[in-house]
Formats: sequence, structure tokens, C-alpha cells
Amino acid sequence: MAESPKMVHAPIVTYVSMLALLTLCPPFVILLWYTMVHADGSVVQTWNYLNQQGLQGFKDLWPTPTVIACKIIASFAAFEAFLQLFLPGKRVEGPISPMGNRPVYKANGMAAYAVTLVTYISLWWFGVFNPAIVYDHLGEIFSALIFGSFVFCILLYIKGHLAPSSADSGSSGNAIIDFYWGMELYPRIGKNFDIKVFTNCRFGMMSWAVLAVTYCIKQYEENGRVADSMLVNTILMLVYVTKFFWWEAGYWNTMDIAHDRAGFYICWDAWFGSIYLHFSWMYLVNHPVELGTPLALFILAAGLLCIYINYDCDRQRQEFRRTNGKCLIWGKAPSKIVASYKTDNGETKASLLLTSGWWGLARHFHYVPEILSSFFWTVPALFVHGLPYFYVVYLTILLVDRAKRDDDRCRSKYGKYWKLYCDKVPYRIVPGIY
Repeated sequence: MAESPKMVHAPIVTYVSMLALLTLCPPFVILLWYTMVHADGSVVQTWNYLNQQGLQGFKDLWPTPTVIACKIIASFAAFEAFLQLFLPGKRVEGPISPMGNRPVYKANGMAAYAVTLVTYISLWWFGVFNPAIVYDHLGEIFSALIFGSFVFCILLYIKGHLAPSSADSGSSGNAIIDFYWGMELYPRIGKNFDIKVFTNCRFGMMSWAVLAVTYCIKQYEENGRVADSMLVNTILMLVYVTKFFWWEAGYWNTMDIAHDRAGFYICWDAWFGSIYLHFSWMYLVNHPVELGTPLALFILAAGLLCIYINYDCDRQRQEFRRTNGKCLIWGKAPSKIVASYKTDNGETKASLLLTSGWWGLARHFHYVPEILSSFFWTVPALFVHGLPYFYVVYLTILLVDRAKRDDDRCRSKYGKYWKLYCDKVPYRIVPGIY
């Protein structure tokens, strides 16, 4: 079996950081959930509780996975898997992999998103299922997901060793690295069920929208109305997720799908990013904030603008690639660099690097509106507590690291052409600063 190109000779600090994330992330998720739902968003209150109760207090607050929590997770996962497999969709080819393979997808994410929301809201509207139950069992669901995610990643690790789906697979020779970073680039069950599309898009991203609706319904049932802060949060989230599924085929060309292997790192981010993301919603359920119409509209408009810019960045690059550079960017022919590279099996390929439009401002400028979007769907919680802003900080660190890793990968892939690109577009994320 081929060696994984990722971190074959990783320094000891890398192993330590991986082990720290593997062991500290699960209890951290539970502590954050407890703080937002049961400690009024106050880190001090949680700290005082743990300081008084010690380890036993932590054991007492950790929710035990229950049958109903497992049923909710299994039902949602099965429903999304069914939609992914059986809803019709356009055939879309992904980018050529390092081993020269080109994955094929069925682009039915937008249809799956519409069916999911209509079904979920209809179940509530007609009294078949009350989404407030999801909120009431949220801790148990998170706890079940923690244990389930480890089992899922262990199965991915075993599959990568015993039954890889393509030549884009391999071991680093270190079990910790293989488990954390993953063994396979494109793991699939059969020919049609792509596991990364399921975890990142159909389970992960879909849960963002479903949970946002859940928090709205729970607040309505608790207070008889939905506060304008919750409405702003939820509208921005639903618009953002709509944008994502509208552009899902473009996402399959990004680092998450085309370069990061399927392991604990990417599965944890896909499954638990929604937890970090929804701290402001969790807080607002029991602490409704009335912003007033002018402030609510301002935050909504600013958030929508950021989501649009983020979408337009991706649209420009997608259109540029689709037309092989024969398009207009901001009303003009795009500037570009023609770069050649070799795949792992020795084939020479060519790529076009866009250096105008949003992509002429910085090499990863699209991360700026992405981070600002997360700020605007968090700020309706105002500034009583800092914890609702955890996702903004988390996302910033994640994207700064991702930008660096992508730059390192492109530098290794394109060589002198990447240097030319960096000379023309010198800033990594923020124009004039970084």
C-alpha cells in the first residue's frame, strides 16, 4: 500500500497536538453545551461548579446517550443517506486527484435540502414530531455523536487498510496519523455513496439548517413568539446553507473534499462544527434578545452582504474554471497564470490560476466574508457573554490554518508557477495586512 503524503515524518509536537485534540475535544464539547444550556452562557458559573464538585461534578453533567437520542441521529442519517442515493441529480466530475483519478458525483444537494426542510417543518406543523424534543435531548445527542464519531472513524481506518475505494489511499506508517488525517481521499460504499459528501454535506451542513429551525421552534414554544434576534440568526443561517447547497458542486473542488483525507480531523469538523456554530442559538433559546427593527435589519443586511460576497468569490472561480478562463471577471477578461504540474503517477497536467476579481485581492480572500458571516449571525446575542462567539474564533483559526496548508500544498504542486502567483497576489487572506 502506498504511503500517505501527509506528515509521514511528523515531529513529536504533531503527535502530541493530535492526541490532545482526540482526548480533549469530546469533554470540551460537553462543557460548552452545558455552559450555554444550563449555566446561562456563563463560563464563570461552569468553572465555579467544576471547582466545587471536581471530577464527580464533570461526570454528573456529562449526559448519557439515550435510546431516543440514538433514534434521532439514526433517523436523520438514514433519511439523508436515502436522499443522497435516490434523489435525481446532474452528473458532476470532481478535480483530478493526485493519482490521476477523477471522482464522479450526483449533484442533488439542493433538492435534498429542500426536501429535508419541508419534511422537518411539516412533521412539526401537522403534529407528527415536535422538533423541541431534539433540543430537550441535545446533550444526549451530542454525547452519542461523540462516541459514534470515534466508531465511525475507526471503521474508516479499517476500511482504508482493508478495502480502499481507489488508488488515492495509503498509510503513513503511524496509526495515530492515519486515524487523525485519514487513509482515503475518496472513500465510498459501492460506486455511488460518497462518504465525505455524506459526512460534510448531507449530515454536517444539513444539520446546521435543521438545528437552526429547531431552536426557533423551541423558543416559540417556550415564549409564545420568536425574538427578532433569533429570526435574524436563523434567516442568515438558512440563506448561508441555501448558498452552500446551490454551490455544492463547487465545494467538491475545495480542500475539504479534493485534498483532505477522510479521518477524525475532517469528520469531527463536519459533525461538531454545528455545535460550535450554534452557541448563540442555544443561548438565545432561553435568553431572547429584542434588537429592535433598525438594528435587526442592519445586522441582517450586513450578514446577507457577506454571504453574497462569499458566494460571488466561489462563483467567479467556478466560472473561470468552467470556461477555461474565457469569461469576464468584473466586466473584464481575467488575468491568469498558466501552471503545469505532475500527478503522483507522473502525468503532466495544466491548471489556470486566477489573479483578478476577488482572487486578485488575496489568495484566500473568500475567507474574509466567511468569517464576517459567522460574526453577523452571532452578534444578535449581543455581548453579555463571550462564549457565543466561540465559533467566530474557531473558524478564524481553522481558516488561517487551512490557508497556510493550501499555500504549502500549492507551492509543492506548482513550484515556480506558485511563486509567480504569490508575486502577483502577495496577500494570503486580508488585502494589505496578511
